[in-house]
Amino acid sequence: MDLHFSSTWEIVSDLFADDAAIVQGERRITYGQMDDEAARFGAALKAAGVEPGAKVSLYLYNSPEYIIAQYGAFKNGCVPINVNYRYLDDELAYLVDNSDSEAVVFHTSLGDRVSAIMGKLDRVKAWISVDDDGTVIEAATPYDEFIDVTPQARHPQNPLDHYMLYTGGTTGMPKGVIYEQHAFIAGLYEQFAAIPWPVPIPTRLDEVAAFVQLIHDTVKLVSVPCCPIMHGTGMWIGVMPALITGGTVVLLEERSFDANELLDTIERESVTRPVIVGDAFARPIVRALEAAETPPDLSSVNMIVSSGAMWSAEMKADMGQHFSNAVMIDALGSTEGGSYGQVQSSKDGGDSTAQFSLIPGTLVVAEDGETVPRGSGGKGLLVSETAARGYYKDPDKTAATFRRIDDGWYVITGDWATQEPDGSITLHGRGSNCINTGGEKVFPEEVEEAVKTHTGIDDCYVIGVDDDRFGKRVVAVASSIEDPDETELREHLRATLAGYKIPKQFVFVDELQRAPNGKADYTWAREVIKAAG
Repeated sequence: MDLHFSSTWEIVSDLFADDAAIVQGERRITYGQMDDEAARFGAALKAAGVEPGAKVSLYLYNSPEYIIAQYGAFKNGCVPINVNYRYLDDELAYLVDNSDSEAVVFHTSLGDRVSAIMGKLDRVKAWISVDDDGTVIEAATPYDEFIDVTPQARHPQNPLDHYMLYTGGTTGMPKGVIYEQHAFIAGLYEQFAAIPWPVPIPTRLDEVAAFVQLIHDTVKLVSVPCCPIMHGTGMWIGVMPALITGGTVVLLEERSFDANELLDTIERESVTRPVIVGDAFARPIVRALEAAETPPDLSSVNMIVSSGAMWSAEMKADMGQHFSNAVMIDALGSTEGGSYGQVQSSKDGGDSTAQFSLIPGTLVVAEDGETVPRGSGGKGLLVSETAARGYYKDPDKTAATFRRIDDGWYVITGDWATQEPDGSITLHGRGSNCINTGGEKVFPEEVEEAVKTHTGIDDCYVIGVDDDRFGKRVVAVASSIEDPDETELREHLRATLAGYKIPKQFVFVDELQRAPNGKADYTWAREVIKAAG
Protein backbone atom coordinates (compact mmCIF):
# COMPACT_ATOMS: atom_id res chain seq x y z
CA MET A 1 0.00 0.00 0.00
CA ASP A 2 2.27 2.79 -1.26
CA LEU A 3 0.40 4.78 -3.92
CA HIS A 4 0.75 8.55 -3.51
CA PHE A 5 0.05 11.29 -6.05
CA SER A 6 3.56 12.67 -5.82
CA SER A 7 5.28 9.30 -6.26
CA THR A 8 2.87 8.21 -9.00
CA TRP A 9 3.27 11.38 -11.05
CA GLU A 10 7.05 11.21 -10.65
CA ILE A 11 7.02 7.77 -12.30
CA VAL A 12 4.78 9.03 -15.11
CA SER A 13 6.94 12.14 -15.58
CA ASP A 14 10.09 10.06 -15.93
CA LEU A 15 8.44 7.84 -18.54
CA PHE A 16 7.13 10.69 -20.69
CA ALA A 17 9.30 13.68 -19.80
CA ASP A 18 9.03 15.24 -23.26
CA ASP A 19 5.31 14.59 -23.80
CA ALA A 20 2.73 17.32 -23.26
CA ALA A 21 1.09 16.98 -19.84
CA ILE A 22 -0.94 20.23 -19.88
CA VAL A 23 -2.07 22.35 -22.82
CA GLN A 24 -3.98 25.62 -22.67
CA GLY A 25 -4.11 27.64 -25.84
CA GLU A 26 -0.53 28.19 -26.96
CA ARG A 27 0.91 27.05 -23.62
CA ARG A 28 2.31 23.51 -23.73
CA ILE A 29 3.86 22.09 -20.56
CA THR A 30 5.69 18.77 -20.74
CA TYR A 31 5.71 16.19 -17.97
CA GLY A 32 9.34 17.07 -17.27
CA GLN A 33 8.51 20.76 -16.93
CA MET A 34 5.45 20.03 -14.79
CA ASP A 35 7.48 17.83 -12.45
CA ASP A 36 10.29 20.39 -12.14
CA GLU A 37 7.92 23.29 -11.48
CA ALA A 38 5.96 21.27 -8.92
CA ALA A 39 9.22 20.39 -7.15
CA ARG A 40 10.08 24.08 -6.98
CA PHE A 41 6.63 24.89 -5.63
CA GLY A 42 7.03 22.20 -2.96
CA ALA A 43 10.45 23.56 -1.98
CA ALA A 44 9.06 27.10 -1.78
CA LEU A 45 6.26 25.94 0.52
CA LYS A 46 8.83 24.33 2.79
CA ALA A 47 10.94 27.50 2.80
CA ALA A 48 7.86 29.53 3.77
CA GLY A 49 7.34 27.32 6.81
CA VAL A 50 4.45 25.35 5.32
CA GLU A 51 5.22 21.88 6.64
CA PRO A 52 3.96 18.45 5.54
CA GLY A 53 0.33 17.96 6.52
CA ALA A 54 -0.51 21.64 6.10
CA LYS A 55 -3.30 22.78 3.76
CA VAL A 56 -2.80 24.85 0.59
CA SER A 57 -5.84 26.67 -0.83
CA LEU A 58 -6.13 26.95 -4.63
CA TYR A 59 -8.32 29.96 -5.47
CA LEU A 60 -7.75 29.72 -9.20
CA TYR A 61 -9.50 29.43 -12.51
CA ASN A 62 -8.69 26.49 -14.80
CA SER A 63 -4.99 26.91 -15.51
CA PRO A 64 -1.71 24.97 -15.57
CA GLU A 65 -0.81 26.67 -12.26
CA TYR A 66 -3.78 24.99 -10.58
CA ILE A 67 -2.55 21.53 -11.56
CA ILE A 68 1.12 22.28 -10.86
CA ALA A 69 0.46 23.87 -7.45
CA GLN A 70 -1.67 20.85 -6.51
CA TYR A 71 1.18 18.52 -7.51
CA GLY A 72 3.71 20.70 -5.68
CA ALA A 73 1.62 20.59 -2.51
CA PHE A 74 1.58 16.79 -2.72
CA LYS A 75 5.38 16.76 -3.16
CA ASN A 76 5.74 18.61 0.14
CA GLY A 77 3.29 16.25 1.87
CA CYS A 78 0.64 18.99 1.99
CA VAL A 79 -3.08 18.85 1.27
CA PRO A 80 -4.33 21.00 -1.63
CA ILE A 81 -7.73 22.59 -1.05
CA ASN A 82 -10.12 23.43 -3.89
CA VAL A 83 -11.71 26.87 -3.51
CA ASN A 84 -14.63 27.97 -5.67
CA TYR A 85 -13.52 31.04 -7.62
CA ARG A 86 -17.05 32.42 -7.35
CA TYR A 87 -16.71 32.78 -3.58
CA LEU A 88 -16.81 36.33 -2.30
CA ASP A 89 -15.17 37.69 0.85
CA ASP A 90 -17.09 35.87 3.59
CA GLU A 91 -17.29 32.53 1.77
CA LEU A 92 -13.61 32.71 0.87
CA ALA A 93 -12.57 33.57 4.41
CA TYR A 94 -14.73 30.75 5.78
CA LEU A 95 -13.21 28.08 3.55
CA VAL A 96 -9.58 29.15 4.00
CA ASP A 97 -10.13 29.27 7.76
CA ASN A 98 -12.18 26.07 8.00
CA SER A 99 -9.56 24.13 6.04
CA ASP A 100 -6.73 25.50 8.24
CA SER A 101 -4.88 26.58 5.11
CA GLU A 102 -1.37 27.95 5.56
CA ALA A 103 -0.88 29.01 1.93
CA VAL A 104 -3.25 30.51 -0.63
CA VAL A 105 -2.62 30.57 -4.38
CA PHE A 106 -4.88 32.94 -6.33
CA HIS A 107 -5.31 34.64 -9.68
CA THR A 108 -4.72 38.38 -9.53
CA SER A 109 -8.16 38.96 -11.10
CA LEU A 110 -9.51 37.65 -7.77
CA GLY A 111 -7.11 39.85 -5.82
CA ASP A 112 -9.69 42.36 -4.52
CA ARG A 113 -11.45 39.55 -2.67
CA VAL A 114 -8.16 38.20 -1.33
CA SER A 115 -6.97 41.59 -0.07
CA ALA A 116 -10.26 42.00 1.80
CA ILE A 117 -9.67 38.89 3.92
CA MET A 118 -5.91 38.83 4.42
CA GLY A 119 -6.08 40.53 7.80
CA LYS A 120 -8.56 37.96 9.11
CA LEU A 121 -6.41 34.88 8.47
CA ASP A 122 -3.35 34.86 10.71
CA ARG A 123 -2.66 31.17 10.01
CA VAL A 124 -1.72 31.83 6.36
CA LYS A 125 2.07 32.00 5.92
CA ALA A 126 2.23 32.43 2.13
CA TRP A 127 0.01 34.32 -0.31
CA ILE A 128 0.99 33.48 -3.90
CA SER A 129 -0.46 35.43 -6.86
CA VAL A 130 -0.76 34.09 -10.41
CA ASP A 131 -0.81 37.02 -12.84
CA ASP A 132 -3.83 37.26 -15.16
CA ASP A 133 -3.86 41.06 -15.50
CA GLY A 134 -5.69 41.61 -12.23
CA THR A 135 -4.98 43.48 -9.01
CA VAL A 136 -1.37 43.44 -7.82
CA ILE A 137 -1.25 42.83 -4.06
CA GLU A 138 2.01 43.91 -2.47
CA ALA A 139 1.64 41.44 0.42
CA ALA A 140 1.53 38.48 -2.01
CA THR A 141 4.48 36.85 -3.74
CA PRO A 142 4.16 36.50 -7.53
CA TYR A 143 4.02 32.85 -8.54
CA ASP A 144 7.08 32.99 -10.81
CA GLU A 145 9.10 34.62 -8.03
CA PHE A 146 7.80 32.14 -5.44
CA ILE A 147 9.00 29.10 -7.40
CA ASP A 148 12.39 30.61 -8.26
CA VAL A 149 14.14 28.20 -5.89
CA THR A 150 16.05 24.92 -6.07
CA PRO A 151 13.64 22.02 -6.75
CA GLN A 152 12.75 19.87 -3.78
CA ALA A 153 14.50 16.51 -3.85
CA ARG A 154 12.25 13.47 -4.28
CA HIS A 155 11.61 11.51 -1.13
CA PRO A 156 9.38 8.64 0.06
CA GLN A 157 5.79 9.70 0.68
CA ASN A 158 3.19 8.45 3.14
CA PRO A 159 0.34 6.67 1.28
CA LEU A 160 -1.98 7.57 4.16
CA ASP A 161 -1.51 11.29 3.51
CA HIS A 162 -4.86 12.97 3.14
CA TYR A 163 -6.41 14.25 -0.06
CA MET A 164 -9.44 16.50 0.39
CA LEU A 165 -12.15 17.95 -1.80
CA TYR A 166 -14.61 20.50 -0.50
CA THR A 167 -18.23 20.03 -1.53
CA GLY A 168 -20.14 22.95 -2.99
CA GLY A 169 -22.24 23.54 0.09
CA THR A 170 -25.67 23.06 -1.53
CA THR A 171 -27.00 21.70 1.78
CA GLY A 172 -25.14 24.04 4.13
CA MET A 173 -21.63 25.39 4.32
CA PRO A 174 -18.96 23.64 2.23
CA LYS A 175 -17.53 20.50 3.83
CA GLY A 176 -14.13 18.98 3.21
CA VAL A 177 -14.32 15.27 2.34
CA ILE A 178 -11.23 13.37 3.50
CA TYR A 179 -9.60 10.60 1.48
CA GLU A 180 -6.46 8.57 2.09
CA GLN A 181 -4.29 8.91 -0.99
CA HIS A 182 -3.53 5.26 -1.61
CA ALA A 183 -7.19 4.23 -1.60
CA PHE A 184 -8.18 7.20 -3.76
CA ILE A 185 -5.52 6.58 -6.42
CA ALA A 186 -6.23 2.85 -6.47
CA GLY A 187 -9.87 3.78 -7.16
CA LEU A 188 -8.84 6.00 -10.07
CA TYR A 189 -6.86 3.17 -11.64
CA GLU A 190 -9.70 0.73 -10.98
CA GLN A 191 -11.85 2.75 -13.40
CA PHE A 192 -9.84 1.15 -16.20
CA ALA A 193 -10.84 -2.36 -15.08
CA ALA A 194 -13.65 -2.69 -17.63
CA ILE A 195 -11.02 -3.80 -20.16
CA PRO A 196 -8.96 -6.97 -19.51
CA TRP A 197 -5.40 -5.58 -19.64
CA PRO A 198 -2.39 -7.91 -19.98
CA VAL A 199 -0.67 -6.23 -17.02
CA PRO A 200 -2.04 -5.65 -13.50
CA ILE A 201 -4.06 -2.54 -12.74
CA PRO A 202 -1.81 -0.74 -10.23
CA THR A 203 -2.32 -1.27 -6.55
CA ARG A 204 1.38 -0.66 -5.81
CA LEU A 205 3.96 1.80 -7.11
CA ASP A 206 6.02 -0.98 -8.70
CA GLU A 207 3.03 -1.79 -10.95
CA VAL A 208 2.52 1.78 -12.20
CA ALA A 209 5.16 2.00 -14.95
CA ALA A 210 4.07 -1.08 -16.95
CA PHE A 211 0.39 -0.17 -16.80
CA VAL A 212 0.93 3.48 -17.69
CA GLN A 213 3.17 2.58 -20.62
CA LEU A 214 0.48 0.24 -21.95
CA ILE A 215 -2.31 2.83 -21.64
CA HIS A 216 -0.15 5.50 -23.22
CA ASP A 217 0.71 3.28 -26.18
CA THR A 218 -2.82 1.96 -26.81
CA VAL A 219 -5.54 4.38 -25.66
CA LYS A 220 -3.71 7.57 -24.67
CA LEU A 221 -6.15 10.01 -23.08
CA VAL A 222 -6.33 13.55 -24.41
CA SER A 223 -8.85 14.93 -21.98
CA VAL A 224 -10.72 18.25 -21.93
CA PRO A 225 -12.50 19.13 -18.68
CA CYS A 226 -15.24 21.47 -19.91
CA CYS A 227 -16.19 22.36 -16.34
CA PRO A 228 -14.09 23.95 -13.56
CA ILE A 229 -11.32 21.69 -12.24
CA MET A 230 -12.02 23.01 -8.75
CA HIS A 231 -14.99 20.61 -8.80
CA GLY A 232 -14.88 16.83 -8.56
CA THR A 233 -16.06 16.15 -12.11
CA GLY A 234 -13.42 18.40 -13.62
CA MET A 235 -10.55 17.14 -11.47
CA TRP A 236 -11.42 13.48 -10.89
CA ILE A 237 -12.64 12.73 -14.42
CA GLY A 238 -11.20 15.50 -16.53
CA VAL A 239 -7.66 15.80 -15.12
CA MET A 240 -6.47 12.95 -12.91
CA PRO A 241 -7.17 9.90 -15.13
CA ALA A 242 -5.14 11.48 -17.94
CA LEU A 243 -2.21 12.46 -15.73
CA ILE A 244 -1.92 9.08 -13.97
CA THR A 245 -1.73 7.33 -17.36
CA GLY A 246 0.63 9.56 -19.33
CA GLY A 247 -2.10 11.39 -21.22
CA THR A 248 -2.63 15.08 -21.88
CA VAL A 249 -4.99 17.50 -20.13
CA VAL A 250 -6.22 20.25 -22.46
CA LEU A 251 -7.72 23.26 -20.66
CA LEU A 252 -10.10 25.64 -22.39
CA GLU A 253 -9.09 29.30 -22.26
CA GLU A 254 -12.50 30.92 -21.85
CA ARG A 255 -13.72 31.08 -18.25
CA SER A 256 -17.33 30.51 -19.22
CA PHE A 257 -18.05 27.44 -21.30
CA ASP A 258 -17.98 28.16 -25.02
CA ALA A 259 -19.10 25.21 -27.14
CA ASN A 260 -17.41 26.59 -30.25
CA GLU A 261 -14.11 26.84 -28.41
CA LEU A 262 -14.48 23.21 -27.37
CA LEU A 263 -15.14 22.08 -30.94
CA ASP A 264 -12.13 24.04 -32.22
CA THR A 265 -10.00 22.54 -29.43
CA ILE A 266 -11.11 18.99 -30.20
CA GLU A 267 -10.08 19.41 -33.81
CA ARG A 268 -6.78 21.19 -33.06
CA GLU A 269 -5.58 18.89 -30.26
CA SER A 270 -7.13 15.58 -31.43
CA VAL A 271 -9.03 15.33 -28.17
CA THR A 272 -10.20 11.83 -27.26
CA ARG A 273 -12.25 12.53 -24.12
CA PRO A 274 -14.35 15.64 -23.40
CA VAL A 275 -15.76 15.72 -19.87
CA ILE A 276 -19.07 17.52 -19.37
CA VAL A 277 -21.77 18.02 -16.74
CA GLY A 278 -25.05 16.84 -18.21
CA ASP A 279 -27.46 18.75 -20.43
CA ALA A 280 -26.15 22.16 -19.35
CA PHE A 281 -23.05 21.43 -21.44
CA ALA A 282 -24.50 18.96 -23.96
CA ARG A 283 -27.20 21.33 -25.17
CA PRO A 284 -24.88 24.18 -26.28
CA ILE A 285 -22.55 21.64 -27.90
CA VAL A 286 -25.38 20.24 -29.99
CA ARG A 287 -26.55 23.74 -30.93
CA ALA A 288 -23.06 24.76 -31.99
CA LEU A 289 -22.78 21.66 -34.15
CA GLU A 290 -26.17 22.25 -35.74
CA ALA A 291 -25.19 25.85 -36.53
CA ALA A 292 -21.74 25.06 -37.91
CA GLU A 293 -21.38 25.85 -41.62
CA THR A 294 -18.55 23.33 -41.89
CA PRO A 295 -18.79 20.31 -39.56
CA PRO A 296 -15.66 20.04 -37.38
CA ASP A 297 -13.56 16.89 -37.41
CA LEU A 298 -14.64 15.02 -34.27
CA SER A 299 -13.22 11.64 -35.28
CA SER A 300 -10.59 11.66 -32.51
CA VAL A 301 -13.27 11.56 -29.79
CA ASN A 302 -13.80 7.99 -28.62
CA MET A 303 -15.50 8.77 -25.30
CA ILE A 304 -17.61 11.53 -23.77
CA VAL A 305 -18.03 11.39 -20.00
CA SER A 306 -20.67 13.25 -18.01
CA SER A 307 -21.17 13.42 -14.26
CA GLY A 308 -22.70 15.74 -11.70
CA ALA A 309 -26.03 16.60 -13.36
CA MET A 310 -28.76 14.99 -15.42
CA TRP A 311 -27.77 13.99 -18.98
CA SER A 312 -31.05 13.22 -20.70
CA ALA A 313 -31.53 10.39 -23.17
CA GLU A 314 -32.62 12.96 -25.76
CA MET A 315 -29.38 14.94 -25.45
CA LYS A 316 -27.28 11.77 -25.59
CA ALA A 317 -29.04 10.76 -28.79
CA ASP A 318 -28.49 14.19 -30.33
CA MET A 319 -24.80 14.17 -29.40
CA GLY A 320 -24.40 10.64 -30.70
CA GLN A 321 -25.43 11.75 -34.17
CA HIS A 322 -22.45 14.10 -34.28
CA PHE A 323 -19.87 12.14 -32.27
CA SER A 324 -20.29 8.95 -34.28
CA ASN A 325 -17.10 7.29 -32.96
CA ALA A 326 -17.76 8.03 -29.30
CA VAL A 327 -19.07 5.95 -26.45
CA MET A 328 -20.99 8.12 -24.02
CA ILE A 329 -20.56 7.41 -20.32
CA ASP A 330 -23.10 8.88 -17.92
CA ALA A 331 -21.53 8.47 -14.47
CA LEU A 332 -23.45 8.66 -11.21
CA GLY A 333 -21.44 9.73 -8.19
CA SER A 334 -20.81 12.17 -5.38
CA THR A 335 -17.91 13.87 -3.62
CA GLU A 336 -18.40 11.57 -0.64
CA GLY A 337 -18.87 8.33 -2.55
CA GLY A 338 -16.97 8.69 -5.79
CA SER A 339 -18.62 6.70 -8.59
CA TYR A 340 -21.49 4.35 -7.79
CA GLY A 341 -23.24 3.78 -11.09
CA GLN A 342 -23.05 4.47 -14.80
CA VAL A 343 -24.72 3.88 -18.12
CA GLN A 344 -22.99 3.52 -21.46
CA SER A 345 -24.56 4.48 -24.78
CA SER A 346 -23.57 5.20 -28.36
CA LYS A 347 -24.95 6.97 -31.41
CA ASP A 348 -27.68 4.34 -31.54
CA GLY A 349 -29.02 5.45 -28.14
CA GLY A 350 -31.40 3.05 -26.43
CA ASP A 351 -30.94 4.09 -22.81
CA SER A 352 -33.31 6.04 -20.58
CA THR A 353 -32.80 9.24 -18.63
CA ALA A 354 -31.52 8.69 -15.06
CA GLN A 355 -31.28 4.91 -15.42
CA PHE A 356 -27.97 3.38 -14.35
CA SER A 357 -26.19 0.10 -13.74
CA LEU A 358 -24.79 -0.03 -10.22
CA ILE A 359 -21.10 -0.71 -9.82
CA PRO A 360 -19.99 -3.34 -7.28
CA GLY A 361 -20.14 -2.01 -3.74
CA THR A 362 -23.29 0.07 -4.22
CA LEU A 363 -26.58 -0.89 -2.56
CA VAL A 364 -30.13 0.44 -2.35
CA VAL A 365 -31.29 0.51 1.28
CA ALA A 366 -34.87 1.03 2.43
CA GLU A 367 -35.84 3.45 5.22
CA ASP A 368 -35.92 0.55 7.69
CA GLY A 369 -32.26 -0.21 6.94
CA GLU A 370 -32.91 -3.38 4.95
CA THR A 371 -31.19 -3.85 1.59
CA VAL A 372 -33.60 -3.57 -1.37
CA PRO A 373 -32.99 -6.67 -3.54
CA ARG A 374 -31.78 -6.07 -7.07
CA GLY A 375 -34.65 -6.32 -9.58
CA SER A 376 -37.33 -6.09 -6.89
CA GLY A 377 -38.90 -2.77 -7.91
CA GLY A 378 -38.34 -1.45 -4.39
CA LYS A 379 -37.25 2.09 -3.58
CA GLY A 380 -34.60 3.29 -1.15
CA LEU A 381 -31.44 5.31 -0.60
CA LEU A 382 -28.22 4.63 -2.46
CA VAL A 383 -25.44 3.47 -0.16
CA SER A 384 -22.00 3.24 -1.72
CA GLU A 385 -18.69 1.78 -0.62
CA THR A 386 -16.20 4.64 -0.51
CA ALA A 387 -12.56 5.51 -0.02
CA ALA A 388 -13.64 8.67 1.86
CA ARG A 389 -13.12 8.70 5.60
CA GLY A 390 -15.45 11.49 6.65
CA TYR A 391 -15.76 15.25 6.78
CA TYR A 392 -12.94 17.45 7.98
CA LYS A 393 -13.54 18.72 11.54
CA ASP A 394 -17.18 17.61 11.52
CA PRO A 395 -17.66 14.38 13.51
CA ASP A 396 -21.45 14.78 13.75
CA LYS A 397 -21.99 14.95 9.98
CA THR A 398 -19.41 12.21 9.50
CA ALA A 399 -21.37 9.93 11.85
CA ALA A 400 -24.63 10.75 10.05
CA THR A 401 -23.29 10.17 6.54
CA PHE A 402 -20.68 7.41 6.77
CA ARG A 403 -21.22 3.86 8.03
CA ARG A 404 -19.21 0.70 8.61
CA ILE A 405 -21.09 -2.19 6.96
CA ASP A 406 -19.46 -5.60 7.41
CA ASP A 407 -15.80 -4.91 6.56
CA GLY A 408 -16.48 -1.94 4.29
CA TRP A 409 -16.74 1.82 4.74
CA TYR A 410 -19.93 3.17 3.15
CA VAL A 411 -21.52 6.55 2.50
CA ILE A 412 -25.25 7.26 2.54
CA THR A 413 -25.45 9.38 -0.59
CA GLY A 414 -28.85 10.97 0.06
CA ASP A 415 -29.99 9.92 -3.42
CA TRP A 416 -33.24 7.98 -3.80
CA ALA A 417 -33.51 5.25 -6.41
CA THR A 418 -35.70 2.32 -7.49
CA GLN A 419 -34.34 -1.18 -8.15
CA GLU A 420 -35.80 -1.90 -11.58
CA PRO A 421 -36.83 -5.43 -12.67
CA ASP A 422 -34.00 -5.54 -15.25
CA GLY A 423 -31.35 -5.04 -12.55
CA SER A 424 -30.73 -1.37 -13.25
CA ILE A 425 -31.72 1.50 -10.97
CA THR A 426 -33.67 4.65 -11.72
CA LEU A 427 -32.39 7.72 -9.92
CA HIS A 428 -35.11 9.96 -8.47
CA GLY A 429 -33.01 12.66 -6.86
CA ARG A 430 -31.53 13.94 -3.65
CA GLY A 431 -33.78 13.45 -0.66
CA SER A 432 -32.91 16.89 0.69
CA ASN A 433 -34.47 18.40 -2.47
CA CYS A 434 -37.63 16.31 -2.25
CA ILE A 435 -40.88 18.33 -2.28
CA ASN A 436 -43.64 17.14 0.06
CA THR A 437 -46.87 18.36 -1.49
CA GLY A 438 -50.30 17.31 -0.25
CA GLY A 439 -48.78 14.23 1.42
CA GLU A 440 -46.96 13.11 -1.75
CA LYS A 441 -43.22 13.16 -2.47
CA VAL A 442 -42.00 14.85 -5.65
CA PHE A 443 -38.38 14.70 -6.78
CA PRO A 444 -37.51 17.90 -8.70
CA GLU A 445 -35.13 16.14 -11.10
CA GLU A 446 -37.90 13.89 -12.44
CA VAL A 447 -40.21 16.82 -13.14
CA GLU A 448 -37.42 18.94 -14.65
CA GLU A 449 -36.57 16.25 -17.17
CA ALA A 450 -40.23 15.82 -18.09
CA VAL A 451 -40.69 19.57 -18.64
CA LYS A 452 -37.58 19.69 -20.85
CA THR A 453 -39.02 17.07 -23.19
CA HIS A 454 -41.48 19.70 -24.46
CA THR A 455 -40.21 21.18 -27.72
CA GLY A 456 -40.79 24.75 -26.51
CA ILE A 457 -38.71 24.39 -23.32
CA ASP A 458 -34.95 24.81 -23.20
CA ASP A 459 -34.10 24.31 -19.51
CA CYS A 460 -35.94 24.00 -16.22
CA TYR A 461 -35.68 24.12 -12.42
CA VAL A 462 -38.39 22.75 -10.13
CA ILE A 463 -38.65 23.70 -6.46
CA GLY A 464 -41.17 23.60 -3.65
CA VAL A 465 -42.73 26.85 -2.45
CA ASP A 466 -44.67 27.23 0.81
CA ASP A 467 -48.40 26.77 0.27
CA ASP A 468 -51.28 26.99 2.79
CA ARG A 469 -53.20 24.14 1.16
CA PHE A 470 -50.51 21.68 0.04
CA GLY A 471 -47.70 22.48 2.47
CA LYS A 472 -45.49 22.93 -0.57
CA ARG A 473 -46.58 23.55 -4.14
CA VAL A 474 -44.53 22.49 -7.13
CA VAL A 475 -43.24 25.47 -9.13
CA ALA A 476 -41.16 25.41 -12.32
CA VAL A 477 -38.80 28.11 -13.54
CA ALA A 478 -38.22 27.43 -17.23
CA SER A 479 -36.42 29.04 -20.12
CA SER A 480 -38.42 28.78 -23.32
CA ILE A 481 -37.51 28.67 -26.98
CA GLU A 482 -40.94 30.05 -27.90
CA ASP A 483 -43.91 31.42 -25.99
CA PRO A 484 -45.42 28.25 -24.46
CA ASP A 485 -49.08 27.57 -23.93
CA GLU A 486 -49.31 26.49 -20.29
CA THR A 487 -52.45 24.43 -20.85
CA GLU A 488 -50.78 22.54 -23.68
CA LEU A 489 -47.60 22.15 -21.60
CA ARG A 490 -49.54 20.60 -18.72
CA GLU A 491 -51.30 18.24 -21.13
CA HIS A 492 -47.89 17.22 -22.43
CA LEU A 493 -46.73 16.45 -18.88
CA ARG A 494 -49.79 14.33 -18.09
CA ALA A 495 -48.46 11.68 -20.48
CA THR A 496 -45.49 10.98 -18.18
CA LEU A 497 -46.21 12.48 -14.75
CA ALA A 498 -48.82 11.87 -12.07
CA GLY A 499 -51.08 14.87 -11.58
CA TYR A 500 -49.59 15.90 -8.22
CA LYS A 501 -46.12 16.17 -9.83
CA ILE A 502 -47.20 18.65 -12.51
CA PRO A 503 -46.15 22.21 -11.55
CA LYS A 504 -48.94 24.36 -10.19
CA GLN A 505 -47.09 27.43 -11.45
CA PHE A 506 -44.66 28.20 -14.28
CA VAL A 507 -42.32 31.17 -14.34
CA PHE A 508 -40.68 31.75 -17.73
CA VAL A 509 -37.29 33.43 -18.15
CA ASP A 510 -34.90 33.99 -21.05
CA GLU A 511 -32.14 31.85 -19.53
CA LEU A 512 -31.56 29.88 -16.35
CA GLN A 513 -28.65 30.81 -14.15
CA ARG A 514 -26.37 27.86 -13.47
CA ALA A 515 -23.11 27.40 -11.59
CA PRO A 516 -19.94 27.14 -13.75
CA ASN A 517 -20.00 23.37 -13.26
CA GLY A 518 -23.48 23.17 -14.78
CA LYS A 519 -25.30 22.43 -11.53
CA ALA A 520 -28.60 24.06 -10.68
CA ASP A 521 -28.75 27.37 -8.82
CA TYR A 522 -31.93 26.86 -6.82
CA THR A 523 -31.28 29.94 -4.68
CA TRP A 524 -31.52 32.07 -7.82
CA ALA A 525 -34.70 30.24 -8.87
CA ARG A 526 -36.37 31.02 -5.54
CA GLU A 527 -35.58 34.71 -6.00
CA VAL A 528 -37.09 34.61 -9.49
CA ILE A 529 -40.29 33.01 -8.15
CA LYS A 530 -40.45 35.52 -5.29
CA ALA A 531 -40.11 38.41 -7.75
CA ALA A 532 -42.79 36.91 -10.00
CA GLY A 533 -45.25 36.79 -7.09
